[in-house]
Amino acid sequence: MKIAVLGTGEVGQRLATKLASLGHEVTIGSRTVDNAEAKQWAADNGGAHGTFADAAGAAELVVNATGGLVSLAVLEAAGAENLRGKVLVDVSNPLDSSEGFPPRVVTPDGGSLAEQLQKAFPETQVVKTLNTMTNTVMVEPSRVPGHHNVFLSGNDEHAKTEVAALLRSFGWAPDQITDLGDLSSARATELLMPLWLRLFGVLGPVDFNFSVVTA
Repeated sequence: MKIAVLGTGEVGQRLATKLASLGHEVTIGSRTVDNAEAKQWAADNGGAHGTFADAAGAAELVVNATGGLVSLAVLEAAGAENLRGKVLVDVSNPLDSSEGFPPRVVTPDGGSLAEQLQKAFPETQVVKTLNTMTNTVMVEPSRVPGHHNVFLSGNDEHAKTEVAALLRSFGWAPDQITDLGDLSSARATELLMPLWLRLFGVLGPVDFNFSVVTA
C-alpha cells in the first residue's frame, strides 16, 4: 500500500520503518518539505518525505503519529480533500506535559481525541489503536512474552478490518486484537495513559503491555 505517516518523532519513525520493511510505499510527513529528520529517514529507508499534505495526498492509508495536542492542526494542514475516503490510523494520545511528569490527559469536550478528529473529518474513517503501549511493542509485540492486547476503536467495520490486518502483519495474533466497538471506546484507551505512565515510572524503560485475562 501507499501509506503516509504523519509525524517525524520516535513513534512516527518507528512505524514508518516497520511499514517500509513490510514492503509498503511509505511517505513520512512533516510541517515543512525540507524537514531534516524526514529527509534522513527517507534516505535511510528508501522511502519518501514531504509536507503533511504531500504525504496524505499520495497515500491510500494515513497514520497519525503526531502529538495529540497538535493532531487536529496537523490533519487540517494535511487537508480534508487529501484525507477524504481514507482510513486514518490514530495512535496519538492527548498529553499535556506543561506541569511536569506525569503529563495530564486532555479530553476534548469530555470525549476523546479520536472522536474530535472524526468529527472534524467526517469523510475519513478514523480507527484508534496502538496508543496503549510504547512504540517498540507497537511494531514487535513479541518483545513482551505471553498474552497481551492491542485495542481497536472505530465507527467503520471495514476500516477496522483493514487496520486489524495491518496489526497482524506487525506480528499481533488475532486473539491479541480486541475490538472495543465504536469510536467512543477510544475514551477508555486514551484514559489508560495515566496508568501506563505510572507503571513506566515504577518499572522504568522496559517493554510491558496490558493483558486482558478472562476466566
